[in-house]
Amino acid sequence: MARFFEIVELSNGDIALRRADEQDGDALVSIHFSDDAKASLQAHHMDIARVMIEAGVRKVGELSGMEVEREDFEQPEYQQQLH
Repeated sequence: MARFFEIVELSNGDIALRRADEQDGDALVSIHFSDDAKASLQAHHMDIARVMIEAGVRKVGELSGMEVEREDFEQPEYQQQLH
């Protein structure tokens, strides 16, 4: 069974990677930007976090011998924010 992951912005402002089928589960990875970093990135902190997570997933794939396709990281038409 294939597992799908999603990148979401949590109510506390952190960006998290989690299993799509585990809405209430713990995040596999979370990224916290300080208020200063968010201010300097303006509205781009989600894009920066997505690229950081993509790099991590690619490295894990490389280390485990799996190939990660570019299409796996297509940006969704909408951005999900949890409250």
